[in-house]
Formats: sequence, C-alpha cells, structure tokens
Amino acid sequence: MDPHQWLPADAVKILLVLGLSFLIGLEREEHKAASERYSFGGVRTFPLIGLIGYAAALLSQGQLLPVTAGFAVVAAFLVVSYHYKLTTAAPAPSGVTTEMSGLVTYLIGALVYKEQFWIATTLSVAGILLLELKAALESLTKRIAPEEILTFAKFLLLTAVVLPILPNQPMGPFQINPFKTWLVVVAVSAVSYGSYVISLLTKGQGGVIAAAILGGIYSSTVTTVVMARRAKRENRPHLFAGGTLIASGTMYLRLAALLGIFNLQLLRILGPSFAVLAAVGILIGWLWSRRPDSGAGPITREFRPKNPLELGAAFLFGLLFLAMIIATHYAVTYLGRAGLYGLAAVMGIVDVDPFILGITQSTGGSTALNIAAGAIAIAAASNNLVKGIYAFLLSGRPTGIQSFSLLCVLALLGLAPLLWL
Repeated sequence: MDPHQWLPADAVKILLVLGLSFLIGLEREEHKAASERYSFGGVRTFPLIGLIGYAAALLSQGQLLPVTAGFAVVAAFLVVSYHYKLTTAAPAPSGVTTEMSGLVTYLIGALVYKEQFWIATTLSVAGILLLELKAALESLTKRIAPEEILTFAKFLLLTAVVLPILPNQPMGPFQINPFKTWLVVVAVSAVSYGSYVISLLTKGQGGVIAAAILGGIYSSTVTTVVMARRAKRENRPHLFAGGTLIASGTMYLRLAALLGIFNLQLLRILGPSFAVLAAVGILIGWLWSRRPDSGAGPITREFRPKNPLELGAAFLFGLLFLAMIIATHYAVTYLGRAGLYGLAAVMGIVDVDPFILGITQSTGGSTALNIAAGAIAIAAASNNLVKGIYAFLLSGRPTGIQSFSLLCVLALLGLAPLLWL
C-alpha cells in the first residue's frame, strides 16, 4: 500500500528527515562514546537539527532568506560548541567534522521539504561514509605522494575544464572535430591514469605478472623495455619472457576498449579477434612464466610508470593524433589500401595509439571500414614485432630469444583478421 494513502505527505517527509538525521547522529554518538573528549551532539541533537531545517524550509514558503537565517543560527550554536571544545581540549587537536555534520543535517531537512529526496539521501550517505572511513581516508596521505594531487588536478583540467569549451563540429579541409580530438586525448589519458593509480596503490605488490598486466594497460612498449633491462640483471628468462607476452596480450584489451569508445563498427569487426589474441597472450604468457628458472629468491615489482598526465605529453599526443588523421587521409587518397597498410606497419615502431585512434575517426569517410580494420591489425602486429626486437636487444640472450619468439608468434596471429577483411 502506498504510504501516502494513510499518511500525509509532510508526515512521510518528516519521517525521512528523522531517519537520515538519526543515522548521522548515531555515527557521531558512536564517535563520542569512543572518545573521552567533549563532542557535540548525538542521536537526539542531529534529528532535531534536521527537523529545524525542514521547519525553516516549510515556513519560508520558497524564500531563501528564512532558510539562510536558520542556517546561520544553527551555525552560531555550532561555533559556540567548537569554541568550547577548543578551550577544554588543551593541546590536543580538535577537528570540525561533527560541526560540519550538523550543518549538513540542517540542509538535509530543507532538501527533503523541497522534495529533493535523492540529493538529501546522497548527502546523508556520503557524510556517513566520510565520517566512518576516517582512518582509511587519512591513510591515503601515507600511500599517495603529495604530487599525485597535482596529477589528479591535471586530469580534471584535461576533462572538466578543457573538453567542455571545445567546439563539437567538423572544421577545416580535413573535417577535424576539436571536441572529439581532445576526447581521444582524455580517453587515452584516463586508461593510462587508471593503470598508474592502481600501480601506486598496490605499492609494488604482486610481482612481475601484476606489473605486466598493469603495464600492458599503461604502455606495453614501455613495459617490454623495462622488463628486458631487468631480465638482463636476473636469471629468470621464463618469468620475464612470459611477463612480456602478458603485457602485449593486455594491449589488445586496451585497444578493444578504445575502439569501443570511438568506433563500435570497428569493435564489432576486430573485437572477437582481439579478445582471442588477449586471451592467448595472457594465458600462454602466464603458463610460460610458471616454467622453472635457475634464478632464486623472491621477485618484486619494480616497474612504476611515469605520470601519464603531463600536460606537454597530452598536447603532444593530440598533435600526433591530428597528424595521423591527415597522414591517413593522404595515404588512402593517393596510395590506397597498400599505402595505408604500409603506414600502419611503420607506425608500429612507435606508439600505435595515435594512429589507431586516427583511423577510428577517418573510418566511414575517407577510409573504408574493412581497410581501417586491417590497418589497425597490422599496426598492432607490427608493434608486437618491434617489442620483440627491443626485448632481444636489451635483455640477456635466453630471455631475449624467448621474448622475441613469443612476440613474433603473437604478431603473426595478430595478422589473422586480414584473411577475412
């Protein structure tokens, strides 16, 4: 039965205010019981503050000034309480979370009256989580370096500041969309940044296999170089060759995710083969890494990716992306399929992301769908071959031979989509 059929609408709202306010007060009551110092409010005070907020909004009849005046009165009482806490706490530090919770509780009452139920409930839940997870949140300061805050601010700059102000329409002779161009930069940065954050939070735990998976999400080429150099110092050819293959297998998952964001048609064509290639690379790499080596001792993860959100690198990626769109246009126009495939093979020597994402934007216009899919497969296969050469040149002979052989096999398998395109 609908509660409105046997309770007035205001009664339902009041019960919601009492329930949400009581939860906040209950959490503060537990905090007060665990502390020997003075603490403001509990299971009775916070519901009263919520009711005051509801009553102020009710009496204001939509006017903001009375609600603001009520907020100021509650804030004044909280200031008095905080002053008393400061004078009785001696040299011990005193936080203001309880007082801030009182202000939030007042606003919850006003929001419920305005029938902003979702916002009121979300504020309550978020407030309780922030209060209850104090120890876990404060421990983040020990696990994340201060400069990482600047890193996250850069990510917000790329996404929330720069992206919305760019025009979302084709411009110029090549019909380049500034919004979509920067969206590509944001997507690649987000994928790399996610791997980067996980790597920081795990603090090197998980060994070489975890480094291979995270590195494959971040950059399989960088991971291959790092593992090859480390393999030269340690006699673990199976472990590092397998880890290198895992990183390249993970690369196909990264590429599939980017195709899913920017071109679903290409994902439908290449998605199944990329999933198989990822599974083959990861599974065989893991099985190969399990083979016994003569080296002894525990293996920890040393690879830590560089900050992927340097603004200079982001702008450089954007320029490379634009260059790849233009190069793809000219290759298809003047050289046809062979020219685009040749460009794809050459681009495998460097970072394939700008080329592949450039293909996603030109598909359906200057580039046919099947040709674009073939170029992407060739670029990824070429990149695997180049990584095999890096591993062969930079690591010890056993590891180099194994890594080169495994990556050559993965590169050949990566060309399989050409058989039906």
